Amino acid sequence: MHDVILTPTRSDRLLVAVSLALFGVAGALSASVDELGPTLGATTLAIAGVYTLAKYANSVTRRALAALALVLWAGFLAVATLHVIGLQTIGAAVPGPTAVLVIAVTAATWALLLTACSTTAFLGFREYGTTVSTETLDEQSIESEPSDYSTR
Repeated sequence: MHDVILTPTRSDRLLVAVSLALFGVAGALSASVDELGPTLGATTLAIAGVYTLAKYANSVTRRALAALALVLWAGFLAVATLHVIGLQTIGAAVPGPTAVLVIAVTAATWALLLTACSTTAFLGFREYGTTVSTETLDEQSIESEPSDYSTR
């Protein structure tokens, strides 16, 4: 009889949600005013969003990271189509204050764009890291000169 201890796989999706929220608030702050204070605050929030997404990228597999990047890019393209139609036009058609809808869609656009870009960058870093290590080993074994030590 085998004793197997099952360990649940952790994905820390909360980190992705926090990152999306941080990027969304940063996008809303930077879109609403052109002052130095909110811009610095938005930059700080964006840096915190990249940090939380980096923590997530370290905790998942490449496949999960690639799937997340694909979903985020699809979401961004879906929200970006609202900008093609025009946020003021959509705001006029939807009941409620237009300014709130414009800021909400802008925040969602920035959140999805920055999260998709960051996820893709972290996936690229991971792919580059795995590719470089295998190529370096192959190049060393093929192009290395014989050792001064005897091989018996």
